[in-house]
Amino acid sequence: MKMRLVFLICALMIVFSGAVSLCMADAPEPYEKKKQTVLKKYVTAQEAYVRWHQEPDAIHIIDCRTPEEYAYVGHAPMARNIPSKLGEWDTMQGKMVTRDNPHFEKIIQERFKKTDILIVMCRSGSRSSESVNRLAAIGFQNVYTIIDGFEGDMVKDRQSAYKGKRMRNGWKNALAPWTYESEPDLVYTLPVPAE
Repeated sequence: MKMRLVFLICALMIVFSGAVSLCMADAPEPYEKKKQTVLKKYVTAQEAYVRWHQEPDAIHIIDCRTPEEYAYVGHAPMARNIPSKLGEWDTMQGKMVTRDNPHFEKIIQERFKKTDILIVMCRSGSRSSESVNRLAAIGFQNVYTIIDGFEGDMVKDRQSAYKGKRMRNGWKNALAPWTYESEPDLVYTLPVPAE
């Protein structure tokens, strides 16, 4: 009986250590070109949370969505909102359009060292990959993109009640912590213009 218990404990330790090792491995390169980066550093939302949880002082999570998305859709409680794009209403098109935030790189450079580990998140992985490329262009090398973003990918199965909803993967669907509450030091504010 004791031998079986020892064997079971050893087997569980091996399985558990393998699971932890898998969590620490980078995610494979996404097949969608718009989610690929020049740095080729990818994590899933779940992996990002595990990594941050293990080293919260060494790993910084950047939410590059617009301030409106950050506030009204929700966000990871530890994520700093530094939008890479800003939205505005286009009256000619009758919809919201986004444009590059000209302050994005400057704010990142003011807050982080080029050797810091940054994990960038957007809604579903496209804007975060663009953001990683922008940061790589100014010398940041330890920047990962969360390939499934905060909300995840859309369900495409026509038979599913969730068709068209962002219910596949992503931070929210991985049951990682998220909130609508905002901490003032993590919220994006427009830089004060120089006089």
